[in-house]
Amino acid sequence: MTVSRIIRGRTLAFRDDPFRVSPDESVDQCDDGAVVVAEGRIVEVGPAQEVLPRHPGAAVDAYADALVMAGFVDTHAHYPQMELMGAYGAQLLEWLVKYTFPAETKYSDLQYARAGADAYLDACLANGTTTASVFCATYPASVDALFDAALGRNMRIAAGKVMMDRNAPAPLCDTAETGYRDSKALIEKWHGRGRLTYAVTPRFSPTSTPEQLDASGALWREHPTTLMQTHLSENLAEIEWVRGLYPQAPDYLGTYEAAGLLGEGANFGHAIHLTEREIALLRESGSAVSHCPTSNAFIGSGLFDMKGLRDCADAIRVGIATDIGGGSSMSMFDTMKAAYEIAQLRGYSLHPARAFWLATVGGAEVLRMGDRVGNLVAGYDADVMVIDLKSTPVIERRMRRADDIWDALFTQMILADDRAIRAVYVAGEKLHDRDEARADA
Repeated sequence: MTVSRIIRGRTLAFRDDPFRVSPDESVDQCDDGAVVVAEGRIVEVGPAQEVLPRHPGAAVDAYADALVMAGFVDTHAHYPQMELMGAYGAQLLEWLVKYTFPAETKYSDLQYARAGADAYLDACLANGTTTASVFCATYPASVDALFDAALGRNMRIAAGKVMMDRNAPAPLCDTAETGYRDSKALIEKWHGRGRLTYAVTPRFSPTSTPEQLDASGALWREHPTTLMQTHLSENLAEIEWVRGLYPQAPDYLGTYEAAGLLGEGANFGHAIHLTEREIALLRESGSAVSHCPTSNAFIGSGLFDMKGLRDCADAIRVGIATDIGGGSSMSMFDTMKAAYEIAQLRGYSLHPARAFWLATVGGAEVLRMGDRVGNLVAGYDADVMVIDLKSTPVIERRMRRADDIWDALFTQMILADDRAIRAVYVAGEKLHDRDEARADA
Protein backbone atom coordinates (compact mmCIF):
# COMPACT_ATOMS: atom_id res chain seq x y z
CA MET A 1 0.00 0.00 0.00
CA THR A 2 1.54 3.27 -1.14
CA VAL A 3 1.23 6.19 1.25
CA SER A 4 -0.20 9.22 -0.55
CA ARG A 5 0.49 11.78 2.14
CA ILE A 6 1.09 12.43 5.82
CA ILE A 7 -0.80 15.20 7.63
CA ARG A 8 1.26 16.53 10.51
CA GLY A 9 0.05 18.74 13.33
CA ARG A 10 -1.50 18.64 16.77
CA THR A 11 -3.71 15.57 16.48
CA LEU A 12 -6.85 14.76 18.45
CA ALA A 13 -8.87 11.55 18.24
CA PHE A 14 -11.59 10.10 20.44
CA ARG A 15 -11.06 6.74 22.11
CA ASP A 16 -14.27 6.78 24.16
CA ASP A 17 -17.53 8.65 24.63
CA PRO A 18 -16.98 11.75 26.86
CA PHE A 19 -20.56 11.39 28.10
CA ARG A 20 -19.44 8.12 29.72
CA VAL A 21 -15.85 8.85 30.75
CA SER A 22 -13.99 11.99 31.74
CA PRO A 23 -12.88 14.36 28.96
CA ASP A 24 -9.21 13.49 29.41
CA GLU A 25 -9.98 9.75 29.30
CA SER A 26 -12.03 10.17 26.12
CA VAL A 27 -9.26 11.36 23.79
CA ASP A 28 -5.83 10.63 22.43
CA GLN A 29 -3.95 13.82 21.66
CA CYS A 30 -0.44 14.50 20.49
CA ASP A 31 1.19 17.93 20.28
CA ASP A 32 3.20 16.77 17.26
CA GLY A 33 1.23 14.00 15.60
CA ALA A 34 0.99 12.47 12.16
CA VAL A 35 -1.91 11.00 10.19
CA VAL A 36 -0.78 8.62 7.46
CA VAL A 37 -3.08 8.34 4.43
CA ALA A 38 -3.11 5.66 1.73
CA GLU A 39 -5.79 4.89 -0.85
CA GLY A 40 -8.20 7.31 0.78
CA ARG A 41 -7.99 5.77 4.24
CA ILE A 42 -6.11 6.42 7.43
CA VAL A 43 -3.47 3.72 7.92
CA GLU A 44 -1.69 5.07 11.00
CA VAL A 45 -1.96 7.83 13.60
CA GLY A 46 0.75 8.55 16.13
CA PRO A 47 3.62 10.79 17.27
CA ALA A 48 5.39 12.29 14.27
CA GLN A 49 8.82 11.27 15.57
CA GLU A 50 7.73 7.64 15.52
CA VAL A 51 5.57 7.68 12.40
CA LEU A 52 7.68 9.65 9.89
CA PRO A 53 10.73 7.31 9.91
CA ARG A 54 8.43 4.42 8.92
CA HIS A 55 7.39 6.23 5.74
CA PRO A 56 10.52 7.74 4.17
CA GLY A 57 9.85 9.82 1.08
CA ALA A 58 6.15 10.31 1.80
CA ALA A 59 4.81 13.80 1.12
CA VAL A 60 4.16 15.66 4.38
CA ASP A 61 1.62 18.45 4.80
CA ALA A 62 2.77 20.16 7.99
CA TYR A 63 0.51 22.41 10.05
CA ALA A 64 2.53 23.67 12.99
CA ASP A 65 0.39 24.81 15.95
CA ALA A 66 -2.84 23.76 14.18
CA LEU A 67 -5.25 21.05 15.33
CA VAL A 68 -5.76 18.02 13.08
CA MET A 69 -8.94 16.01 13.67
CA ALA A 70 -11.75 14.29 11.80
CA GLY A 71 -14.06 16.43 9.69
CA PHE A 72 -17.42 17.49 11.08
CA VAL A 73 -20.56 15.39 10.54
CA ASP A 74 -23.79 17.39 10.04
CA THR A 75 -26.75 15.10 10.67
CA HIS A 76 -29.64 17.26 9.41
CA ALA A 77 -29.73 19.92 6.66
CA HIS A 78 -31.88 21.07 3.74
CA TYR A 79 -29.64 22.06 0.85
CA PRO A 80 -32.40 23.79 -1.19
CA GLN A 81 -32.90 26.12 1.78
CA MET A 82 -29.35 27.44 1.84
CA GLU A 83 -30.55 30.53 -0.03
CA LEU A 84 -33.06 31.21 2.79
CA MET A 85 -30.55 31.52 5.62
CA GLY A 86 -31.23 34.65 7.63
CA ALA A 87 -34.74 35.25 6.26
CA TYR A 88 -36.74 37.38 8.68
CA GLY A 89 -39.51 36.69 11.05
CA ALA A 90 -41.28 33.35 11.09
CA GLN A 91 -41.84 30.29 13.24
CA LEU A 92 -41.93 26.81 11.80
CA LEU A 93 -45.28 26.53 10.06
CA GLU A 94 -45.15 30.07 8.67
CA TRP A 95 -41.51 29.46 7.63
CA LEU A 96 -42.58 26.50 5.50
CA VAL A 97 -45.27 28.44 3.65
CA LYS A 98 -43.43 31.73 3.31
CA TYR A 99 -39.91 30.52 2.54
CA THR A 100 -39.36 26.77 2.24
CA PHE A 101 -41.99 25.74 -0.27
CA PRO A 102 -41.36 28.59 -2.75
CA ALA A 103 -37.61 27.94 -2.66
CA GLU A 104 -37.90 24.20 -3.12
CA THR A 105 -40.18 24.61 -6.15
CA LYS A 106 -37.15 25.93 -8.07
CA TYR A 107 -35.35 22.63 -7.58
CA SER A 108 -37.38 20.87 -10.26
CA ASP A 109 -34.83 22.35 -12.67
CA LEU A 110 -31.68 20.20 -12.77
CA GLN A 111 -29.38 23.06 -13.68
CA TYR A 112 -30.69 25.25 -10.87
CA ALA A 113 -30.45 22.35 -8.44
CA ARG A 114 -26.87 21.59 -9.47
CA ALA A 115 -25.83 25.18 -8.84
CA GLY A 116 -27.43 24.95 -5.39
CA ALA A 117 -25.76 21.61 -4.71
CA ASP A 118 -22.33 22.93 -5.69
CA ALA A 119 -22.76 25.98 -3.48
CA TYR A 120 -23.92 23.85 -0.56
CA LEU A 121 -21.12 21.28 -0.73
CA ASP A 122 -18.44 23.94 -1.20
CA ALA A 123 -19.78 25.75 1.88
CA CYS A 124 -19.69 22.47 3.82
CA LEU A 125 -16.04 21.98 2.96
CA ALA A 126 -15.14 25.58 3.75
CA ASN A 127 -16.62 24.99 7.22
CA GLY A 128 -14.91 21.66 7.84
CA THR A 129 -17.99 19.49 7.24
CA THR A 130 -17.07 16.36 5.31
CA THR A 131 -20.19 14.24 5.92
CA ALA A 132 -23.83 15.34 5.99
CA SER A 133 -27.35 13.96 5.94
CA VAL A 134 -29.40 16.15 3.63
CA PHE A 135 -33.03 16.71 2.65
CA CYS A 136 -33.48 17.43 -1.05
CA ALA A 137 -36.76 18.65 -2.60
CA THR A 138 -39.59 16.40 -3.78
CA TYR A 139 -38.14 16.37 -7.30
CA PRO A 140 -35.82 13.50 -8.29
CA ALA A 141 -33.70 16.06 -10.15
CA SER A 142 -32.81 17.67 -6.82
CA VAL A 143 -31.39 14.34 -5.61
CA ASP A 144 -29.55 13.71 -8.87
CA ALA A 145 -27.94 17.15 -8.62
CA LEU A 146 -26.72 16.70 -5.05
CA PHE A 147 -25.47 13.14 -5.43
CA ASP A 148 -23.69 13.92 -8.69
CA ALA A 149 -21.98 16.92 -7.10
CA ALA A 150 -21.03 14.83 -4.03
CA LEU A 151 -19.75 12.00 -6.22
CA GLY A 152 -17.47 14.45 -8.04
CA ARG A 153 -16.00 15.52 -4.69
CA ASN A 154 -15.93 11.94 -3.33
CA MET A 155 -17.84 13.16 -0.27
CA ARG A 156 -19.76 10.88 2.06
CA ILE A 157 -23.29 12.26 1.78
CA ALA A 158 -26.62 10.75 2.80
CA ALA A 159 -29.66 12.27 1.13
CA GLY A 160 -33.11 11.58 -0.19
CA LYS A 161 -36.09 12.88 -2.11
CA VAL A 162 -38.59 14.53 0.21
CA MET A 163 -41.88 12.61 0.22
CA MET A 164 -44.87 14.89 0.71
CA ASP A 165 -48.41 14.22 -0.50
CA ARG A 166 -50.56 16.77 1.34
CA ASN A 167 -50.63 20.19 3.02
CA ALA A 168 -48.16 21.68 0.54
CA PRO A 169 -48.38 23.48 -2.82
CA ALA A 170 -49.53 21.17 -5.62
CA PRO A 171 -46.27 21.49 -7.65
CA LEU A 172 -44.35 20.11 -4.66
CA CYS A 173 -46.66 17.21 -3.85
CA ASP A 174 -46.18 13.63 -4.90
CA THR A 175 -48.46 10.73 -3.93
CA ALA A 176 -47.90 7.70 -1.77
CA GLU A 177 -47.37 5.68 -4.96
CA THR A 178 -45.15 8.12 -6.87
CA GLY A 179 -43.15 9.01 -3.78
CA TYR A 180 -42.40 5.33 -3.24
CA ARG A 181 -41.67 4.67 -6.92
CA ASP A 182 -39.41 7.69 -7.42
CA SER A 183 -37.52 7.02 -4.19
CA LYS A 184 -37.00 3.38 -5.13
CA ALA A 185 -35.60 4.39 -8.52
CA LEU A 186 -33.22 6.84 -6.83
CA ILE A 187 -32.05 4.14 -4.40
CA GLU A 188 -31.28 1.85 -7.32
CA LYS A 189 -29.46 4.67 -9.12
CA TRP A 190 -27.39 6.16 -6.29
CA HIS A 191 -27.27 4.13 -3.08
CA GLY A 192 -23.81 2.73 -2.51
CA ARG A 193 -22.18 4.54 -5.43
CA GLY A 194 -18.89 6.04 -4.35
CA ARG A 195 -19.47 7.11 -0.76
CA LEU A 196 -23.18 7.90 -1.15
CA THR A 197 -26.02 6.67 1.06
CA TYR A 198 -29.71 7.03 0.32
CA ALA A 199 -32.04 8.20 3.08
CA VAL A 200 -35.77 7.52 2.85
CA THR A 201 -37.16 11.00 3.52
CA PRO A 202 -40.80 11.64 4.41
CA ARG A 203 -40.69 15.35 5.33
CA PHE A 204 -42.86 15.00 8.43
CA SER A 205 -46.22 13.60 9.43
CA PRO A 206 -48.28 16.74 8.64
CA THR A 207 -47.24 16.63 4.96
CA SER A 208 -47.57 12.86 4.56
CA THR A 209 -50.77 10.84 4.69
CA PRO A 210 -50.74 7.60 6.69
CA GLU A 211 -50.58 5.83 3.34
CA GLN A 212 -47.39 7.63 2.41
CA LEU A 213 -45.78 6.94 5.78
CA ASP A 214 -46.68 3.27 5.29
CA ALA A 215 -45.07 3.37 1.83
CA SER A 216 -41.97 4.98 3.35
CA GLY A 217 -41.76 2.22 5.94
CA ALA A 218 -42.15 -0.47 3.29
CA LEU A 219 -39.42 1.13 1.19
CA TRP A 220 -37.03 1.25 4.15
CA ARG A 221 -37.69 -2.39 5.01
CA GLU A 222 -37.01 -3.38 1.41
CA HIS A 223 -33.70 -1.49 1.47
CA PRO A 224 -32.38 -1.93 5.04
CA THR A 225 -28.93 -0.46 4.34
CA THR A 226 -30.49 2.91 3.57
CA LEU A 227 -31.21 5.48 6.29
CA MET A 228 -34.49 7.15 7.23
CA GLN A 229 -34.74 10.84 8.10
CA THR A 230 -37.66 13.05 9.07
CA HIS A 231 -38.76 15.61 11.68
CA LEU A 232 -40.23 15.18 15.15
CA SER A 233 -41.70 17.49 17.79
CA GLU A 234 -40.00 20.69 16.68
CA ASN A 235 -42.78 23.16 17.45
CA LEU A 236 -45.80 23.14 19.78
CA ALA A 237 -48.21 24.25 17.06
CA GLU A 238 -46.84 21.47 14.83
CA ILE A 239 -47.54 18.90 17.56
CA GLU A 240 -51.14 20.11 17.87
CA TRP A 241 -51.49 19.86 14.09
CA VAL A 242 -50.29 16.24 14.20
CA ARG A 243 -52.84 15.44 16.91
CA GLY A 244 -55.61 16.66 14.62
CA LEU A 245 -54.32 14.82 11.58
CA TYR A 246 -53.63 11.54 13.42
CA PRO A 247 -56.28 11.32 16.17
CA GLN A 248 -55.65 7.62 16.74
CA ALA A 249 -51.91 8.00 17.33
CA PRO A 250 -50.76 8.04 20.97
CA ASP A 251 -48.33 10.89 20.20
CA TYR A 252 -46.27 12.39 17.39
CA LEU A 253 -43.71 9.57 17.35
CA GLY A 254 -46.57 7.11 17.21
CA THR A 255 -47.34 8.24 13.65
CA TYR A 256 -43.92 6.97 12.59
CA GLU A 257 -44.08 3.91 14.85
CA ALA A 258 -47.23 2.71 13.11
CA ALA A 259 -45.48 2.90 9.73
CA GLY A 260 -42.37 0.99 10.82
CA LEU A 261 -40.10 4.05 10.70
CA LEU A 262 -38.23 3.51 13.97
CA GLY A 263 -34.98 1.66 14.53
CA GLU A 264 -31.25 1.78 13.85
CA GLY A 265 -30.65 4.31 11.09
CA ALA A 266 -33.77 6.37 11.85
CA ASN A 267 -32.82 10.01 12.35
CA PHE A 268 -35.42 12.39 13.81
CA GLY A 269 -34.66 16.09 13.49
CA HIS A 270 -35.28 18.39 16.49
CA ALA A 271 -37.10 16.19 19.06
CA ILE A 272 -37.57 19.08 21.49
CA HIS A 273 -41.01 18.55 23.03
CA LEU A 274 -41.04 14.81 23.71
CA THR A 275 -43.34 12.80 25.94
CA GLU A 276 -41.96 10.17 28.31
CA ARG A 277 -43.36 7.47 26.05
CA GLU A 278 -41.57 8.94 23.03
CA ILE A 279 -38.27 9.13 24.88
CA ALA A 280 -38.58 5.51 25.97
CA LEU A 281 -39.53 4.42 22.46
CA LEU A 282 -36.60 6.24 20.85
CA ARG A 283 -34.26 4.59 23.34
CA GLU A 284 -35.71 1.09 22.99
CA SER A 285 -35.80 1.19 19.20
CA GLY A 286 -32.24 2.44 18.77
CA SER A 287 -33.44 5.48 16.86
CA ALA A 288 -31.44 8.71 16.89
CA VAL A 289 -32.17 12.42 17.00
CA SER A 290 -30.49 15.47 15.51
CA HIS A 291 -30.11 18.54 17.70
CA CYS A 292 -30.53 21.67 15.54
CA PRO A 293 -29.70 24.49 17.97
CA THR A 294 -29.33 27.53 15.70
CA SER A 295 -32.58 26.64 13.96
CA ASN A 296 -34.44 26.00 17.21
CA ALA A 297 -33.38 29.42 18.49
CA PHE A 298 -33.85 31.31 15.22
CA ILE A 299 -37.34 29.95 14.53
CA GLY A 300 -38.28 30.04 18.21
CA SER A 301 -39.07 26.34 18.53
CA GLY A 302 -37.75 25.56 22.01
CA LEU A 303 -34.85 24.28 24.10
CA PHE A 304 -33.46 20.80 23.44
CA ASP A 305 -32.89 18.65 26.53
CA MET A 306 -29.28 17.52 26.06
CA LYS A 307 -28.92 16.33 29.63
CA GLY A 308 -32.14 14.34 29.62
CA LEU A 309 -31.53 12.65 26.27
CA ARG A 310 -27.77 12.24 26.10
CA ASP A 311 -26.13 12.72 29.51
CA CYS A 312 -28.01 9.93 31.23
CA ALA A 313 -27.70 6.23 31.95
CA ASP A 314 -29.81 5.17 28.95
CA ALA A 315 -28.63 7.71 26.42
CA ILE A 316 -30.18 8.20 23.01
CA ARG A 317 -27.90 8.72 20.01
CA VAL A 318 -27.65 12.45 19.30
CA GLY A 319 -26.00 14.36 16.46
CA ILE A 320 -25.39 18.08 16.04
CA ALA A 321 -26.94 19.64 12.95
CA THR A 322 -26.98 22.99 11.16
CA ASP A 323 -30.52 22.53 9.77
CA ILE A 324 -30.00 25.14 7.12
CA GLY A 325 -31.93 27.22 6.14
CA GLY A 326 -33.90 27.49 9.40
CA GLY A 327 -30.47 27.17 10.91
CA SER A 328 -28.57 30.43 10.69
CA SER A 329 -25.03 29.20 9.97
CA MET A 330 -23.14 26.58 8.00
CA SER A 331 -20.45 26.66 10.69
CA MET A 332 -20.33 23.80 13.17
CA PHE A 333 -18.51 26.17 15.53
CA ASP A 334 -21.60 28.38 15.56
CA THR A 335 -23.78 25.29 15.90
CA MET A 336 -21.85 23.97 18.89
CA LYS A 337 -21.92 27.42 20.45
CA ALA A 338 -25.71 27.53 20.12
CA ALA A 339 -25.94 24.01 21.59
CA TYR A 340 -23.89 25.19 24.56
CA GLU A 341 -26.09 28.26 25.04
CA ILE A 342 -29.33 26.28 24.82
CA ALA A 343 -27.99 23.78 27.34
CA GLN A 344 -27.05 26.68 29.63
CA LEU A 345 -30.64 27.93 29.51
CA ARG A 346 -31.68 24.51 30.79
CA GLY A 347 -29.12 24.60 33.59
CA TYR A 348 -26.68 22.20 31.94
CA SER A 349 -23.10 22.94 30.87
CA LEU A 350 -22.06 21.19 27.63
CA HIS A 351 -18.35 20.41 27.91
CA PRO A 352 -16.32 21.05 24.71
CA ALA A 353 -15.25 17.39 24.65
CA ARG A 354 -18.90 16.43 24.41
CA ALA A 355 -19.73 19.10 21.84
CA PHE A 356 -16.90 18.07 19.51
CA TRP A 357 -17.75 14.41 20.02
CA LEU A 358 -21.36 15.03 19.01
CA ALA A 359 -20.19 16.95 15.94
CA THR A 360 -17.91 14.11 14.79
CA VAL A 361 -18.14 10.60 16.27
CA GLY A 362 -21.66 11.06 17.60
CA GLY A 363 -22.95 12.30 14.27
CA ALA A 364 -21.32 9.39 12.46
CA GLU A 365 -23.05 6.96 14.84
CA VAL A 366 -26.42 8.61 14.16
CA LEU A 367 -25.86 7.90 10.44
CA ARG A 368 -24.63 4.33 11.03
CA MET A 369 -21.18 5.39 9.81
CA GLY A 370 -19.40 5.18 13.14
CA ASP A 371 -16.90 2.63 11.81
CA ARG A 372 -16.02 4.72 8.74
CA VAL A 373 -15.93 8.46 9.48
CA GLY A 374 -15.86 10.94 12.35
CA ASN A 375 -12.57 9.98 13.96
CA LEU A 376 -8.81 9.71 13.36
CA VAL A 377 -8.55 5.93 13.51
CA ALA A 378 -6.66 3.48 11.31
CA GLY A 379 -9.05 2.02 8.75
CA TYR A 380 -11.38 5.03 8.70
CA ASP A 381 -11.89 7.23 5.67
CA ALA A 382 -9.28 10.00 5.59
CA ASP A 383 -11.81 12.82 6.04
CA VAL A 384 -9.72 15.30 8.00
CA MET A 385 -9.88 18.97 8.90
CA VAL A 386 -7.14 21.26 10.11
CA ILE A 387 -8.20 23.95 12.60
CA ASP A 388 -6.17 27.14 12.96
CA LEU A 389 -6.34 27.75 16.70
CA LYS A 390 -5.37 31.43 16.23
CA SER A 391 -7.45 32.35 13.21
CA THR A 392 -8.37 35.90 14.29
CA PRO A 393 -6.63 38.52 16.45
CA VAL A 394 -9.31 38.13 19.14
CA ILE A 395 -8.91 34.35 19.23
CA GLU A 396 -5.12 34.65 19.24
CA ARG A 397 -5.26 36.90 22.31
CA ARG A 398 -7.71 34.54 24.03
CA MET A 399 -5.48 31.54 23.27
CA ARG A 400 -2.62 33.08 25.22
CA ARG A 401 -4.66 32.34 28.34
CA ALA A 402 -5.86 28.86 27.31
CA ASP A 403 -4.94 26.44 30.07
CA ASP A 404 -5.36 23.11 28.24
CA ILE A 405 -6.81 21.47 25.14
CA TRP A 406 -10.36 21.86 26.45
CA ASP A 407 -9.95 25.59 27.02
CA ALA A 408 -8.56 25.83 23.49
CA LEU A 409 -11.47 23.88 21.99
CA PHE A 410 -14.03 25.83 23.97
CA THR A 411 -12.52 29.05 22.62
CA GLN A 412 -12.97 27.72 19.08
CA MET A 413 -16.59 26.68 19.56
CA ILE A 414 -17.49 30.07 21.02
CA LEU A 415 -15.39 32.45 18.93
CA ALA A 416 -14.33 30.72 15.70
CA ASP A 417 -15.92 30.73 12.24
CA ASP A 418 -14.97 29.42 8.81
CA ARG A 419 -11.70 31.34 8.97
CA ALA A 420 -10.52 28.74 11.48
CA ILE A 421 -10.76 25.93 8.91
CA ARG A 422 -7.28 25.96 7.44
CA ALA A 423 -7.56 22.83 5.28
CA VAL A 424 -9.96 19.97 4.61
CA TYR A 425 -9.16 16.53 3.20
CA VAL A 426 -11.80 14.20 1.77
CA ALA A 427 -10.69 10.60 1.37
CA GLY A 428 -7.15 11.91 1.66
CA GLU A 429 -7.45 14.53 -1.08
CA LYS A 430 -7.20 18.18 -0.11
CA LEU A 431 -10.43 19.84 -1.29
CA HIS A 432 -10.19 23.07 0.70
CA ASP A 433 -7.20 25.22 1.54
CA ARG A 434 -7.96 28.50 3.27
CA ASP A 435 -4.71 30.13 2.25
CA GLU A 436 -5.11 29.13 -1.40
CA ALA A 437 -8.69 30.41 -1.36
CA ARG A 438 -7.49 33.75 0.01
CA ALA A 439 -4.83 33.97 -2.68
CA ASP A 440 -7.39 33.28 -5.40
CA ALA A 441 -9.66 35.98 -3.98
